[in-house]
Amino acid sequence: MAYHNIATPAVILNREIALTRRFFARISAWFSNAFQAMQRASSAQRRFERMQSLQAKSDAELAALNIKRDDIVHHVFGDLYYV
Repeated sequence: MAYHNIATPAVILNREIALTRRFFARISAWFSNAFQAMQRASSAQRRFERMQSLQAKSDAELAALNIKRDDIVHHVFGDLYYV
């Protein structure tokens, strides 16, 4: 019985290159998603700390910053949400 190989080396090489690119694209996407998740978590932590620091201030200090105590959450998260 004879076997006939219809795939040329160039076709095999192109397929391997395509598989390699897809593999690295998936790895890159995974790291990108992980980095974005870390950025979101870091941003949330900074905002929470900012909110705590403003809540710790006296009413006179908040008045000097032109912020009412009831508006602290809006001041900290106002660019993300309409509160």
